[in-house]
Amino acid sequence: MELLFVTLGGAILGLIARYALPHRAAHGAVLVPAVGTAVAAFVWVALTWLGWAWDGGWIWWVSLGASFVVAVVVDLWLGRRRAEHDKRMLHTLTRSGVPARA
Repeated sequence: MELLFVTLGGAILGLIARYALPHRAAHGAVLVPAVGTAVAAFVWVALTWLGWAWDGGWIWWVSLGASFVVAVVVDLWLGRRRAEHDKRMLHTLTRSGVPARA
């Protein structure tokens, strides 16, 4: 049951990261929340395998904190990379002499 709660928390933190950071238009609406969800679940399971108690506070802080940090990093990295790629592609298309469609 706790795994369900931590994955829900990861999804919510991923949503917060998506709508609080720039470059929202550079990736899909579900990508960053899905990353937050997956990281929260992975870290939670890894920590329980390492023997951390599910009813302890640290497992929650570490799982949700890692979820938020990774979601922010993915959002920023992907947004910047997409913007650079789009800029290069626009430069390539305008320099190649390809006629624009009407």
